[in-house]
Amino acid sequence: MSRAVVVGSGPNGLAAAITLAQRGVEVLVLEASDRVGGGTLTSEVTVPGLLHDECAAFHPTGVASPFFQSLGLEEFGLRWIWPEVQLAHPLDGGRAALMWRDVARTAHGLGVDGPAWDRLIGRSARNFDALAQDVFRPILHVPRHPFKLAHFGLNSLLPAPWAAKRFSTEEARALFTGVAAHKFGTLTGPLASSVGVMLAAAAHAYGWPVAEGGTESITRALVAKLEQLGGRIETGVRVTSRADLAAHDVLLLDTAPDAAARILGDELPGRTRRAYRRYTFGPGAFKVDYAIEGDIPWQNPHVGKAGTVHVGGTMEELVSAGAMVARGEMPERPFVLLGQQYVADPTRSAGASGLNPIYAYAHVPHAWPGDATDAITAQIERFAPGFRERIRQVHVRDTRGLEAHNANYVGGDIAAGANTAKQIVMRPRISVDPYATGIPGVYLCSSATPPGAGVHGMGGHNAANAALTELGA
Repeated sequence: MSRAVVVGSGPNGLAAAITLAQRGVEVLVLEASDRVGGGTLTSEVTVPGLLHDECAAFHPTGVASPFFQSLGLEEFGLRWIWPEVQLAHPLDGGRAALMWRDVARTAHGLGVDGPAWDRLIGRSARNFDALAQDVFRPILHVPRHPFKLAHFGLNSLLPAPWAAKRFSTEEARALFTGVAAHKFGTLTGPLASSVGVMLAAAAHAYGWPVAEGGTESITRALVAKLEQLGGRIETGVRVTSRADLAAHDVLLLDTAPDAAARILGDELPGRTRRAYRRYTFGPGAFKVDYAIEGDIPWQNPHVGKAGTVHVGGTMEELVSAGAMVARGEMPERPFVLLGQQYVADPTRSAGASGLNPIYAYAHVPHAWPGDATDAITAQIERFAPGFRERIRQVHVRDTRGLEAHNANYVGGDIAAGANTAKQIVMRPRISVDPYATGIPGVYLCSSATPPGAGVHGMGGHNAANAALTELGA
């Protein structure tokens, strides 16, 4: 029997381990932390009984993941839950743009911009399953659905403001640009629209659900599936060198490229080492978890029905904030991604009477050492006057705290790599096989590999399939 070691137990590491175990490979997963899951953890960080997702929180790519869909994770307790409104984007004056699961309802709510929304997003949403078969794979492959991929690609090439300018209202422009801002960083470069089109299409095709009981429910289900297949996990094991590892035929690293270079040392071919060391990390996140009394007092009551809220104002404000962050400057009014997971999943609040958990993070410069708590609170207060008075407890994790919590988040970059045009197309390096390190039997499988960040497991699954091909399994 072939033996494999997987370093790192994030969703990609667990996906890689499951893929190998499904094919009869003996698998051992090693995790430096005392908890399995990487960015898919849930903790009571403010008040006992309130469940806060520590990083990943909303899962359009998780529920849409072809690999996750194949696993039957519901057998192991995973349950997706959808809010009534998938996404809200408040604007000044009590206005708000709303994204519903139904593309027609979303288009209707956007008024005169409804037809343009359907042209930009609707077709990709209707073709999402076919599109995912290509988008969740490395860029260099024979497309299974070339015409549908080409349509997506043409819409994705534009800078986000160019794509958004097909809309005439502030609401529609802000809604699209806010989704595109998940790219992290500047929105004015090529391919900046790709994230916006893909995630908005996913919202209509599958929604933006949360996992009941917290994102860690995904981890627990993956671990149970792996153990059912005979895989093993050891926590509290920090791997600093390949010499630390037991004998193996295959090694998969769910790590950032620079960490992989340190672990592999002189074994790593020079061209790969140089590429891994040149790999660029992007802007950071500054995360604040709030325990609040009651609900957020949004000026627009529909915003209170949304699981995800983009807090940042108009398209112009979002573009300006993204450009500042990319330059290393902290905007006064940052883009804030806010989560009201308890709206869909009341178990998040079940242990603390009258209190609810609020999840929020701002985009900040890479490795920014400052405190964005007041700026985040002010942005929420801007669209929900009285929010400050409802805060009962706060937990903060800055860029250094995020990296200390998860070594893959270098400089607070929770996307595990800058989404430049080059790295969107070719990450972590220019190669026919982006998972291969150049060492026989050794592969990189983290979010630094295609298709990038998100709790979908596809990077790990794809890397494991490459390893299985080499093994002849």
